[in-house]
Amino acid sequence: MSVLKFPSGRRIDLACLGRVAVDLYAQQFGSPLEDARSFQMYLGGSSGNLAFGVARLGLRTAMISRVGDEQMGHFLRQTLEREGCDTSQLQTDPERLTALVLLGLKDRDSFPLLFMRENCADMALRADTIDADFIAGCRALSITGTHLSTPTTRAAALTALGHARTHGLVRVLDIDYRPVLWGLTPRGAGANRYVPDASVTQQLQEVLGEFDLLVGTEEEFLIAGGVPHALMASLQAVRQHSQAVLVVKRGALGCCVIEGALPARIEDAPSYPGERVEVLNVLGAGDAFLSGLLTGLLQGRDWAESTRLANACGAIVVSRHACSASMPTPAELAHWFGGQRHPRVDADRQLAHLHRVSVTRRRWDDLCVMAFDHRSQFYDLAHTAGADEARINPLKLLLLRAAEQVERSHRLQGRVGVLIDGGAYGCDALAQATGRGWWVGRPVELPGSRPLRFDGTRSLGSALVHWPTEQVAKCLVHYHPDDPVDLRLEQEQTLLELWEATRASGNELLIELIPPRLQTPATPAAQTDGADEVLLRAVKRLYNLGLRPEWWKLAPMRPDGWSQLAALIAARDPYCRGAVILGLNQPLEYLAESFRCADNPIVKGFMVGRTLWAEAALEWLRGRIGDQALIDAVAGNFARLVDAWQGRTTGATSPQ
Repeated sequence: MSVLKFPSGRRIDLACLGRVAVDLYAQQFGSPLEDARSFQMYLGGSSGNLAFGVARLGLRTAMISRVGDEQMGHFLRQTLEREGCDTSQLQTDPERLTALVLLGLKDRDSFPLLFMRENCADMALRADTIDADFIAGCRALSITGTHLSTPTTRAAALTALGHARTHGLVRVLDIDYRPVLWGLTPRGAGANRYVPDASVTQQLQEVLGEFDLLVGTEEEFLIAGGVPHALMASLQAVRQHSQAVLVVKRGALGCCVIEGALPARIEDAPSYPGERVEVLNVLGAGDAFLSGLLTGLLQGRDWAESTRLANACGAIVVSRHACSASMPTPAELAHWFGGQRHPRVDADRQLAHLHRVSVTRRRWDDLCVMAFDHRSQFYDLAHTAGADEARINPLKLLLLRAAEQVERSHRLQGRVGVLIDGGAYGCDALAQATGRGWWVGRPVELPGSRPLRFDGTRSLGSALVHWPTEQVAKCLVHYHPDDPVDLRLEQEQTLLELWEATRASGNELLIELIPPRLQTPATPAAQTDGADEVLLRAVKRLYNLGLRPEWWKLAPMRPDGWSQLAALIAARDPYCRGAVILGLNQPLEYLAESFRCADNPIVKGFMVGRTLWAEAALEWLRGRIGDQALIDAVAGNFARLVDAWQGRTTGATSPQ
């Protein structure tokens, strides 16, 4: 068992004081940083990564630091909060900018870093802003070595350590030695991990006795001990200043844990082997390791179990692009230790799927979506009305206002959504819908195409690079499991291309399945088992291909059909968001009746289009009604459908 004694019954498991920054990772592997063409943005900084990683593993963390009062600071705060981290002690600096780091992936051993931390917000943390009462409510405090490098942050760290000692917290030092942050290298040498320096050693040794646990690489213990190129001598020097448990990270070799007297050789220390993986990016591996280690210890596990967890977290992160966003979830670790993982981490499709779907996601359990992503139908309406095609764009903006009106009248905040195209017709409405907290879907299919083709591009992956992550890729496919073999295989291949593109881009995927021979019955009650069976076979076939979309959009089914779908999804992808009901241009009364057949929890809502707006849009295009009359007519239809959906389990009557 561990000699560390964590207090119990406190609100926060781990508070992290130190670096929190925005990491911009080059997306071109093998490129010098100077030649990078694009970057991906993540939360970074050793303390920020730790708070994020431990929260992702299910514990309660808090961030003690500062960010700027600007977009990057907002991004860091929101990212931590989404993961469940307490940000009440993450101060906002009104004058300084949030720290920024540019990172490249040149080759397996070269990872150039450029720290942009001149007078940054997190290095302005002051002692008088440390809340003693907050620290008293924590079980452990982790501090980064970087915050011992300047008088101001050093005073803040020592103040926090004093409160932690008073209230019995376990105090952890992540040595986190970056010579460039101590002013020992040129600005462009951020990748340099070790420069001997007597002054740094002295400053570290002055505070080593304040900690219960010291964690670092061999190089970091060299600087803490102060004996260049002599690990054991440096560890002996550290031990003279501290009786803390020493955890020495040794890369692929794993780690050593030294609780008391030092052995003669590092090989004689209690050792815990690492995981063999193919390395993509070692940046952040130490933060992932410490996340796993402290999670295990805080959960009461012994050193063997905690280091096993730590080594697994580090191994998973080095195989991925980022640090914080690459941190594993409990579901991933269960798969990792379950004996079913692929020997090559990047080839483990189940691990990749779990990493995508088992993280904290916004819940959408009750969705009312107005769909006006149609393109050919709007063109036909304009042609019928004799109206200029250019009027379709302002028409869609008015439909957006109708959705807003119902959101207000029916208090649908967090339950409303829209499907809008991103082309000339819908681009302005789509831009206005994005970023307001709605569910937003966007089509990718070429209208009417069979076999399936993408709209406006032959390379969907290239197009998705420019999409906001919150936009869901919606694909309508006219697919029947009994289609001619060549047609079926071609459509399936295109869907697989779409699947891979959304996995890379991070956008969720909604597949709208409409079998071309589907006949809509006169009433939902007249729906045949055969029609439901075709839909279920189609869904099953796509699951067999390896497709696991977040959403299914399907025609109304009978109650037994929805139950069979729920069982299929539970067996094939329990993380699936669920199904929504499409409209097929059916009357409101028909859809309301179909809702009453859809009381299975797998059905999350509806996404309906022409039923709501086709008639009013034609009148508007003909100039017979004005803007507000259009909005009121569409909003009235949408409101009646919302009422029918919300009343489906209470026997409410059909819309009139």
